[in-house]
Amino acid sequence: MAFQTHLNDDSNEREKSYRDFSLDRPGKIIIVGHHLSTGTQVRCLIRTINLAGAVLEVSPTLEVPNHFFLEILGIRDEIGSTVVKREGELVTISFNMLINAEFLHHVLRLSFEADV
Repeated sequence: MAFQTHLNDDSNEREKSYRDFSLDRPGKIIIVGHHLSTGTQVRCLIRTINLAGAVLEVSPTLEVPNHFFLEILGIRDEIGSTVVKREGELVTISFNMLINAEFLHHVLRLSFEADV
């Protein structure tokens, strides 16, 4: 008998889910070019965010690269991101690393303070 591993081949395996927060905050998609240059920036609207990713709204004619940096307006940090799916003007992305819960809280607090 061959060695068996306990890998689950079920393609319906549930992914970890994280609580989505409505943000509706402007952001920038920073396109990484040749030799990691970051000259091209495109505005977007960050609709929702969680620890693992976000949903962005962009122009339906804009071609979004598979990998880019996301900058949230008012926060100087850039978050490495990867496109998961696109449906018209909505682009679902995953962050290359989970963001820190305190960072997410800071982002949400800034958005709340701007609404008051």
